[in-house]
Amino acid sequence: MPKTKWVGKVFSRKPGALHRQLGISLDTKIPKTLLTTIQNADTGDVIKNPTRVGRRRYRVTPLIQRRVNPVLTARKFRHGRRRRGRIVR
Repeated sequence: MPKTKWVGKVFSRKPGALHRQLGISLDTKIPKTLLTTIQNADTGDVIKNPTRVGRRRYRVTPLIQRRVNPVLTARKFRHGRRRRGRIVR
């Protein structure tokens, strides 16, 4: 059975949707503190933006939380193999 590439399926559905929903331009990286604040908040809460990027307040919806989770997961990926303590690309 061939391996499926689930990461490509997750991020190719609606590219840039989270950026547009948060009011952040596509060339700007979404701050991790904002993502973790959204992830830790309850659905329906209105949170203040802890950063200076994007809008000041956000209403946390299930859709935003579903879009934030794979982004935080992807940030944990290693972008290169480790071989004897060095990163090899």
